[in-house]
Amino acid sequence: MIDPDLAGRLHFRHRLPTQKPLPPGRHDLGLYAERDAVLVVPEGLDSHRPCPLVVLFHGGGGSAERILPMLERHAQSEEFLLLVPQSQFPTWDIVIAGHGPDRERVAGALAHVADRFPLDPGRLCFAGHSDGGSYTLSLGLANGDVASHLIVSSAGFLSVHLQIGAPKIFLSHGTRDQQIPIDRSARVHVPALREAGYPVTYVEYDGPHAHQPAVVAQAVDFFLRDQASAG
Repeated sequence: MIDPDLAGRLHFRHRLPTQKPLPPGRHDLGLYAERDAVLVVPEGLDSHRPCPLVVLFHGGGGSAERILPMLERHAQSEEFLLLVPQSQFPTWDIVIAGHGPDRERVAGALAHVADRFPLDPGRLCFAGHSDGGSYTLSLGLANGDVASHLIVSSAGFLSVHLQIGAPKIFLSHGTRDQQIPIDRSARVHVPALREAGYPVTYVEYDGPHAHQPAVVAQAVDFFLRDQASAG
């Protein structure tokens, strides 16, 4: 039997909050001295009702500061919590050697937020670009009981040793991506995911290895439209 830790299983369970919610704004969570997790709390969020949450993973060599612009404006305007963990090293552990300290950091950050806000289990999204997109796919498919939705931008690979749940997937990739060519990534992943039974919304766009604002807006709409239909 495969070790669930090595397969990327998160030690996280939804719970009722035990502490006061954080005020609106951008917050370092104070979990780590370096490369701490960041939480964006939008103005107008009703902390007495189940809150939608997006967990956003940066790319290789990236940081919370660099990836936040991808979704921060949407978090503010659409009123969802935005959690941005940071890898311990320049990129995520699974890219280097396999699931390890970053899995623990993500679980710890999720628990910290859940202690302060009532999270909606059906409205919790993992999202990421480049290495962060690969991490979203790999971690998300192993934790489909935690992540209800995945937003995947320009992912290079997926590494899945355990499949739990059936998260809904929005996957996008640029046709002029020279860093991670689309023919060996998205155009391989999408048929495999669909064959495995995952619901996939797939968008190809005329662009390089960079997330596109219009496509990001479409991905947010994919997440929020599904919220509305579930409500």
